[in-house]
Amino acid sequence: MDPSKLIEGAAHVPVYAKWRGAHWVLAALADTGHPPGDPRLVPLRERVLATWLAVRPPVLDGRWRAHASQPGNALRSLVKLGLADERCDSLAGQLLEWQWPDGGWNCDRRPAATTSSFHESLLPMRGLWAYGSEACREAARRAAEVFLRRRLLFRAGTGELIRDDFAKLHFPRYWHYDMLGGLVAMMEMGLLDDPRCADALDLLESKRLPDGWPAQATYARGATRDSVDWGGTSTRRANPWVTADAVAVLRAAGRLSWTSES
Repeated sequence: MDPSKLIEGAAHVPVYAKWRGAHWVLAALADTGHPPGDPRLVPLRERVLATWLAVRPPVLDGRWRAHASQPGNALRSLVKLGLADERCDSLAGQLLEWQWPDGGWNCDRRPAATTSSFHESLLPMRGLWAYGSEACREAARRAAEVFLRRRLLFRAGTGELIRDDFAKLHFPRYWHYDMLGGLVAMMEMGLLDDPRCADALDLLESKRLPDGWPAQATYARGATRDSVDWGGTSTRRANPWVTADAVAVLRAAGRLSWTSES
C-alpha cells in the first residue's frame, strides 16, 4: 500500500467517491493497521466530519431511514487512526438516535421495511464498540443480536442463506457485509463463543486452502487498485488480507493454532 498516494488522491475527489474519497481512504488505512496520529490525515478527518455531521435522514413510521454505515465507518476509522475528538460524541450520538427497535439500522424508505439491514448495521456497531462509552457499547451489543439471531448469514425464519454473497470472502469489504466481516466484529466484541457463531465459523474453516484463505470476490475498483495491492481474487490461492482476518478470528475462537508451517 502507498498511503501517500491514497492521501494525496483523496484531496481531489468528493469525500465519498468510491473508493478514493477521504471517507474510504481513512477506512482503508484503519483496516490495514496504519499508525495512529498521522498529521497528514487531519484534513481528511475535517472533510469527513463536516460531511456526516451535516446529515439528517428522514423519519418514516417512527424509524430513522439512515445510511448509518457512513458515520459508523467514519467513527470507527477515526478512533482506530487516533483522530477522534469531541465532535465524535455527536457522530456517535447520531447513531444512537437512529438505532432501530431490533438493534440495527436501515436506510430503506419503504414502509414495509421494519427489519434492520446487515449492510447498514455492521459498521455502526463496530464504530460504537470502538468508541467505547458505556452507552455506545450497550447499543453495539443490541446491534449484535441482529446478526446473532440469524447466525451471521441465515434467515431467522427458514434457516436459508440470506444472500449468496454473505457466504463469500472479500477484502476490502467497504460498506458491504459478508460472514467474515461479521465474525471479525464478533471477535472485537468478545462474542465468538456465542453458539450462534458456530455455523459461520464452520463455514470459514471449510474455505481454507493449503496456503490460507482466498478472496472469492472483490469490490475494489479503479484507482484503489493502483495504490493498494489487495491480493487479488482466486479460488485456488490465498489472499493475505483475508487470511489475516480468518486466522485472527479462528485463533480467537480457539479453533486454530497458526504457524508458518500450517
